[in-house]
Amino acid sequence: MNATAAIKLARAASTSRGTAERHELPEIVIGKDVLELVSSAMYVDPMTVYREYIQNAADAVDAARAAGQLAASELGRVEISVEPGSRTVRIRDNGCGVPFQEFGRKLTALGGSAKRGTPARGFRGVGRLAGLAYAQELIFRSRVPGEAKISELRWDCRQLKVALRALEEDTGIAELIRQVTTLQRVEISDAPERFFEVEMRGIVRLRNDRLMSPTAIGDYLSQVAPLPFSPDFRFGGQITDALSRHLGLGVLDIRIDGAEEPLCRPHRDRFVLDNKADITFDDVTLIEIPGIDGVVAAVGWVLHHEYEGAVPTGTLVKGLRLRAGNVQVGDHTLLEDLFPEPRFNVWSVGEVHVLDRKVVPNGRRDHFEQNAHYHNLLNHLTPTARDIARRCRTSSVRRKWAREFDLQAQSAEDTLSVISQGGVSAAERERLALLTDQMLLRLTKIASMDILKDAADTHAAAIGRIRARLGELMEDLSPVASPLMRLPPKQRAIYQNFFDLVYECSANRVAAKSLIDRMMMRLDQ
Repeated sequence: MNATAAIKLARAASTSRGTAERHELPEIVIGKDVLELVSSAMYVDPMTVYREYIQNAADAVDAARAAGQLAASELGRVEISVEPGSRTVRIRDNGCGVPFQEFGRKLTALGGSAKRGTPARGFRGVGRLAGLAYAQELIFRSRVPGEAKISELRWDCRQLKVALRALEEDTGIAELIRQVTTLQRVEISDAPERFFEVEMRGIVRLRNDRLMSPTAIGDYLSQVAPLPFSPDFRFGGQITDALSRHLGLGVLDIRIDGAEEPLCRPHRDRFVLDNKADITFDDVTLIEIPGIDGVVAAVGWVLHHEYEGAVPTGTLVKGLRLRAGNVQVGDHTLLEDLFPEPRFNVWSVGEVHVLDRKVVPNGRRDHFEQNAHYHNLLNHLTPTARDIARRCRTSSVRRKWAREFDLQAQSAEDTLSVISQGGVSAAERERLALLTDQMLLRLTKIASMDILKDAADTHAAAIGRIRARLGELMEDLSPVASPLMRLPPKQRAIYQNFFDLVYECSANRVAAKSLIDRMMMRLDQ
């Protein structure tokens, strides 16, 4: 049954229970406040404006490539210029452009984007209005091959804000747009043959003025935009090859203020940090997630390091993140609820690229629409989050015992220093030697843990040095294997008889040995 038949059936059912008079709805009014909802009230983070315009540029570049206007090997280019004096930012791409016949309609339309149902990243037709909230004037310009003049549409954002606050009768959104926009054709001598450009003039000062900071713009876009990996990231090629088998990455060449080098992703082999241990990435895990329909729903990757704590914010890479169309959705906190402990999310570094077109970003692109396909994605990502949490916990335990080994070794060295000083009595000398043997026993037990097997050679060498030094100082004729050997013969015999009884009466020799080890560590304390 199609939708029309279902509606007719519902109407027939409703009227079968009694008589009804059908009336046409009165005039439907779409008020001016809708324009505010899709511009200034749409986004939480002002920097989102750059994501929206870069996303549109990426779609325009893809369209130009599909039309043969860009070679397959030619990167789409985006030039961003920041002019502090006039507080202006201009974003220009070499995508397909918009012909004048369509320019005014497309740039004033709300919703109903022609991109819906296509692989394009944006499809709701509201992202281009993001700049209305943050500038005094928003200007769009474009040209396509064969056009002599530049198409230009100007939005007077100040007039728009005044009109939105006005209390007089609402004339409707269409009339308001006509009042605050100007469509014209202009001549610009240095404009390229094909381009699209967004210009925000008189940008407002918000949040440390990040909207006017080339550094802040670059840092933001390096995280969210479709950019190449840095040459200083050795896993970049491996990740790119794996992703390219499933999706077109649509990588852009983005330069700010004519920079010689384009922007790239922030990932590096190593981050050198102040007052913290450096972070070095030593491995990568590739992820492939099946969809409900039997196709691949998402692909991704996770970088591994020592997991010694949270990845600092300044690295710009912390957290397991989601991308659609190779543009980030939300921020690094979007998937933290998948982790047994949310804090472990910021110990991780990785990205998941959504392929399933039924997993749809919401209007603000800060999350996804909630449906069975999105929840399938989360369910399959949960084991990855648990594995990262396990690595975090394992690393924490490893660091704990590594620190304990170092503390015990240092204590043993300090004790040997007292013995070598020669300023204590013979009885005290024997007591310190016994204490060192007990420390060696602890060190040997710690070093035997599986969790420290990677440092087994280093720990064995440290134990060997301490034991050899102790033997030299105490003039031992043979290696001392147990603290019992430091005790007087009669006392040693008592302990040995007691330990024999423990082994004889115990049903679990492993537990008995552990108990006796603890007793020997307490000898003469």
